[in-house]
Amino acid sequence: MAGKAIWKGFISFGDINLAVKLHTAVREDRIQFHLLHKRDRVKLRQQMICAYEKEAVPPEDQVKGFEVEEGKYIIVDPEELEQADPESSRLVEVHDFVKGVQIDPVFFERVYYLEPDANAKGYSALVAALQEMDVAGICTWAMRKRYYLGALQAAGKLLRLTTLRHADEVVSARSLELPKIVLSEKELKIGTELINQLTAPFQPEKFADEHQKKLRHLIEKKARGEKIAVLRPTRRKPTSPDRLLEALEASLKKVA
Repeated sequence: MAGKAIWKGFISFGDINLAVKLHTAVREDRIQFHLLHKRDRVKLRQQMICAYEKEAVPPEDQVKGFEVEEGKYIIVDPEELEQADPESSRLVEVHDFVKGVQIDPVFFERVYYLEPDANAKGYSALVAALQEMDVAGICTWAMRKRYYLGALQAAGKLLRLTTLRHADEVVSARSLELPKIVLSEKELKIGTELINQLTAPFQPEKFADEHQKKLRHLIEKKARGEKIAVLRPTRRKPTSPDRLLEALEASLKKVA
């Protein structure tokens, strides 16, 4: 597996412990800009400025505080914060196995790959069992001074570990005030036919990050000394409710 492992530990459930290595499954490939002084093109340095004295405060004079009410803070020392750090552990502890479809995607955060660090046969057996039963292991672990909740799943021949948001971090869809809309049979049928016409296998490689492509093209042109023409975006008007059926029929004809 490409890339150096970022963490090593053990998947633990029942009396089983499987040694694994954790690899990041995604990588950021975005253009990064630096803030420069407009006059002399020198990189700017960030400083912490006291809002009262309007002066930069050095790190040794900075403390962390939790605001209990406007303008009032509880000061917390680094030694006190360390008491809340998780105990050092190398265990990914599986608490439950649930059907994968039961995990709402809104809970998913960051995805990692798990590679066997020993006992490849036991690793493969766990992958096969998860696939056969179509379940995910709900687990917890500590890494880099943080507690994590996650889902252990099979993906092909490997294990995938996805960090999950906690329940109190997810906003319930019930909080949305959705209007009650009644659709006619014709509207529903046309909508279904349009979706069927556009149904295809998931192929993410078909879609490039157009924003990043435009940024690279812009930088390349400026590096060659070319002048950049500023274009104004066109704004589309939303389809009005009374034209929904007409718009659906027009879309269906385009893809037919």
